[in-house]
Amino acid sequence: MADCIFCKIANKEIPADLIYEDENVVAFNDLNPQAPVHFLVIPKKHYASLNDIDSEEAFGNIFSAVPKIAEKLGIKEYRTVINTGESAGQTVFHIHVHVMAGRNFNWPAG
Repeated sequence: MADCIFCKIANKEIPADLIYEDENVVAFNDLNPQAPVHFLVIPKKHYASLNDIDSEEAFGNIFSAVPKIAEKLGIKEYRTVINTGESAGQTVFHIHVHVMAGRNFNWPAG
């Protein structure tokens, strides 16, 4: 999608602090971190939200990257979050998984 900032990051049209890349996903540090470790994992293919994922393979590509990156960063405990829709807090409409670590998290989230 031409105007999607995450597509531009995935296509390396704009710079980002990439911490992981494979043929299906990229991961980069969040610009507004909510924890000492806070990165995003995005598919290279554009999906506006979780509701638009069209295959188990695409979903698996995103989530299989998370523990690989965590291991690379030496973290064993982390929170993953996907916001789906504006009222849920989604601000960039390209599916992305927030991965946060390095502090205690409360529940319920909110």
